[in-house]
Amino acid sequence: MIPKTKGKIFVVATPIGNMEDISLRALRTLKEADIILCEDTRVSGKLLKHYEIETKLVPFNARNEERKIAEVISQIESGAIVALISDAGTPTISDPGVRLVNSCLQKGIEVTGIPGPNAAILALSIAGIPTDSFVFEGFLPQKKGRKKKLKEICEEKRTVVLYESVYRIEKLLDELEEFCPNRFAALARELTKKFEELLRGTPAELREKLGKQQRKGEFVVILAPLDWINR
Repeated sequence: MIPKTKGKIFVVATPIGNMEDISLRALRTLKEADIILCEDTRVSGKLLKHYEIETKLVPFNARNEERKIAEVISQIESGAIVALISDAGTPTISDPGVRLVNSCLQKGIEVTGIPGPNAAILALSIAGIPTDSFVFEGFLPQKKGRKKKLKEICEEKRTVVLYESVYRIEKLLDELEEFCPNRFAALARELTKKFEELLRGTPAELREKLGKQQRKGEFVVILAPLDWINR
């Protein structure tokens, strides 16, 4: 049972696809919290309905995060137990919430993380590419600074992990073929879902394997270390 004498915030990881990928501790926390901050109430509402959780959902996303922080902190300081979740995976990792967590820590508010699914770590664990040292870049800039960042990434000696949307994955593979055509890579999609798929090869090979098939969701792209050769 969460003590109600003092407010705090829990950063709770939720499933990235398979509803069963959530911990008992996460479920208990979501049930006992006073409010749950989420990116989209329609998306998170499906999770809560599945597990019969009736805690109030409050939209907290990139569009309203800055103006909502003070209100959330006031609620916590008044004793509220707040849970922060994202649409899928671990909050604040290429998702909203970093500024809220930072503000809470600055105010002396206790922040507790409840671990769970994360697309980048899951993809790394099944890609068969060295993971002793890697850099996570998240989503690349869509326009300004994109080519510069791509050049930096392709010169990076360590394993590199990127996120990309379904709408720009072809463009990214074309760019990787241009900047680092011989670098071995892996492409993961629909992780934990029915049509989960892991593709491996050079950017050109990945582009060919991906083809024109129907796609959904986000992709995890992993570039192997600069001097690594698949054997």
